[in-house]
Amino acid sequence: MLASISIKNYALINDLQIDFGRGLNTITGETGAGKSILLGGLSMVLGKRADMSALRDKTRKCIIEAQFEIQAYELKSFFEKNDLDYHPTAWIRREIHPNGRSRAFINDTPVTLDILNKLSSKLIDVHSQHATIEFTEEAVQLKVIDALAGNQNLIRSYLQTLERFKELSAKRSELVEQMQEAMRELDYNQFLLQELDEAQLEAGMQQSLEEQQSALSNVENIQAELATAHQLLHDETIGIVGHLAQLRQITSHLSSYGSEYESVNDRIQSVHIEIDDLAGEFQSLQEGLTSDPEKLETVNSRLQQLYSLLKKHNAQQVESLLEIRENLAVKVDTSEQLESRIEELDGQISETEDSLLEFANDLYAKRKAVIPRLISKLEEQLEKLGMPNASFALSLEPSTDYKRNGKDNLSFRFTANKGSEHGELKKVASGGELSRIMLSIKSILAEYETLPTLVFDEIDTGVSGDISNAMAKIMKGMSTHMQLFSITHLPQVASKGDLHYKVYKEDVNDVTQTRIKLLSEDERIVELAEMLGGKSLSDSALAHARELLN
Repeated sequence: MLASISIKNYALINDLQIDFGRGLNTITGETGAGKSILLGGLSMVLGKRADMSALRDKTRKCIIEAQFEIQAYELKSFFEKNDLDYHPTAWIRREIHPNGRSRAFINDTPVTLDILNKLSSKLIDVHSQHATIEFTEEAVQLKVIDALAGNQNLIRSYLQTLERFKELSAKRSELVEQMQEAMRELDYNQFLLQELDEAQLEAGMQQSLEEQQSALSNVENIQAELATAHQLLHDETIGIVGHLAQLRQITSHLSSYGSEYESVNDRIQSVHIEIDDLAGEFQSLQEGLTSDPEKLETVNSRLQQLYSLLKKHNAQQVESLLEIRENLAVKVDTSEQLESRIEELDGQISETEDSLLEFANDLYAKRKAVIPRLISKLEEQLEKLGMPNASFALSLEPSTDYKRNGKDNLSFRFTANKGSEHGELKKVASGGELSRIMLSIKSILAEYETLPTLVFDEIDTGVSGDISNAMAKIMKGMSTHMQLFSITHLPQVASKGDLHYKVYKEDVNDVTQTRIKLLSEDERIVELAEMLGGKSLSDSALAHARELLN
């Protein structure tokens, strides 16, 4: 509920602060006293776009602050979702600066107007004769039916399932798009992958193949060099091995003359063994080396294939080709996996849609069953409000689309006159009739769900006599379930308020200001008497005012 509002530097308001109470709060005042200004300030703090012309003093900022008791509205999840501190009492503040900049705060945390509007729509609902058109919308009409049918939990389950259905459907669309893109590239990717697989790529293979190519291409040169090397080692006249054998004999003899000669002998022995082993290695290499044109052709072919792949994939080494090969394998594998994933999603979507359809059918059945009771309640209320011939014809038909409130199309038809055909509510109901229908609908809703604070802005315009009494009684009945404000010109309505406020103008230092005050019992009697008979208070007007209050 709205606990208080503070307005500074707004239109004709310099500095105003007022507390409100539970139940029915009535607000009265002469035409032009500033009731619309008060409502404008409230609209501003609730998220209306800032208007620089509303600043009373263009050199100072305008500050409007409202305090709400919100524990009844189950808003913790909203506050958590928007990173706001939650308290049972919420403070909303709006600042409009002289430079045109506007700021909004919830519990001292800066917020966007979008977040402010979303919160305020859950806290307060403002209605005037010109704002009743929303009740001609199908979604609002279905909300009333669902309230009577007790469909809140069913609607919640339906919505959760609908979100799941949309999420799965969106994921499927995304995967189908990915698969179509993958399929367009699949054949080419498979070709590239096969080409790389056929090359039997291995790390370091380029260096190995190039070494083999060099060796096979120079067999004769290598054989000649090996023969020369062997000859240098084993020739009878100049061979190094023969000379080392003689040297071994000398150092062997010398070794007996001291340790220093023994060390030299050991080194010569080692050199002789190593050189003799090298001579054998040269001979083995020479004997094992033969010309192999076929192998050379194979090596050349593999190298050409490798060079071609490196150029094709703009790679510098075989390791890069191996990485490209792995990426291609993943793409090809992903294409095959996408089809499997889509089939899996199809199963989940079908299962979710079955549940969704079941919830939608339950909603349809419960709505269908409660429609006669709603018609009866509406017609009964409207009879009290001076529309004895009001008649409704509601029909509900399943649609093909899943909407946020079910799968139904509602036809809400109305006539105010006996013997006339029912027509579409928005087309056949006048503004005054819509106001009474709206009041009746809200009064019915108040019995079945927790409504935000309601503000009725002169919806009783043009109403008098017994009808005004009936309106007042309906508002009073609604206020037992909720907080309700009625800005009114009717004494019958004003007298039903648990609290009665008066908006008035006052000149302060030759400057006109709008003020508001909570009326005492005696002040209420005077205000009601003036509403009944004008400024010249008669005894009969005062007596009538007391009678209304009692």
